[in-house]
Amino acid sequence: MVGYDPEAECVSTVEAAAAGSASGFVTRVLISPLDVIKIRFQLQIEQLSSKTPGAKYHGILQAVRRIFQEEGMLAFWKGHVPAQFLSVGYGAVQFMAFESLTKLVHNVTSYNARNSFVHFACGGLAACTATVAVQPVDTLRTRFAAQGEPKVYHNLHHAVVTMYQTEGLRTFYRGLTPTIIAVFPYAGFQFSFYNILQQFSERMIPDEGKEGGNVKNLVCGSCAGIISKTLTYPLDLIKKRLQVGGFEHARAAFGQVRIYRGLLDCIRQIMREEGLGGFFKGLSPSLLKAAVSTGLIFFTYELFCSLLCALKNVDSPKRKKS
Repeated sequence: MVGYDPEAECVSTVEAAAAGSASGFVTRVLISPLDVIKIRFQLQIEQLSSKTPGAKYHGILQAVRRIFQEEGMLAFWKGHVPAQFLSVGYGAVQFMAFESLTKLVHNVTSYNARNSFVHFACGGLAACTATVAVQPVDTLRTRFAAQGEPKVYHNLHHAVVTMYQTEGLRTFYRGLTPTIIAVFPYAGFQFSFYNILQQFSERMIPDEGKEGGNVKNLVCGSCAGIISKTLTYPLDLIKKRLQVGGFEHARAAFGQVRIYRGLLDCIRQIMREEGLGGFFKGLSPSLLKAAVSTGLIFFTYELFCSLLCALKNVDSPKRKKS
């Protein structure tokens, strides 16, 4: 049901946006702790090892224990309000744009809307559209997740006003260039591999074994998330480093800080000081998060779309009788 299907047209563009929003909301609540750990790992200059002097975080379990001991349980949902705005808005724009683009391709070109390459291109473009729309919220979410104690920003309003007054409007779009560069292939791979895996499962699973469609959607989405995240991870890390530029004073409690003058300078400094492995810091929680979040996103999106279709089918006979 992800993407336009002329043989099973059921969900309108508005309904796709609603299903995307609901999917983003549910997924965000569940994966927020993994997101906080991932961001902490990405922003740490020191190696993620207990053998590294000054390294605050060494691994996932150690990070969980330390964050809980120092900041409490609620720390795993730091930045959750802007993160929810991000997820709900991103999910709505992305799926609405994806459904519209795949339908456009089917109607004005000779390409099949179910083609994996079409899903890659449309998925990438849909994600870029959604990213531009929600980038300021993403920057706010990163700032909240990255700050330690005492807090620099007390609430969302305080963060917006402070950032605007001290750093200007452009600060809300820090890291946009690497984000756009990264999000196109990442989302493109997500949609295309999800489509490929769905088609593969349909050929491999016999008809009598197809009742567990929801489980299949979850598994296909999780695998697509792992593949796409691995292929595009370095750009996600660079984006996070650039987003906390101008925020160095709040990072002092977490270890060393660096100031980056732009995308290329960030790449050079990471390569020089942290080596190639520096571009993959936080990959473990990121892969775990990608598997869970992408699986849940496609699973819940398909579920909400199915519910909307079922409601429409129930209403149709009633209208005919009346």
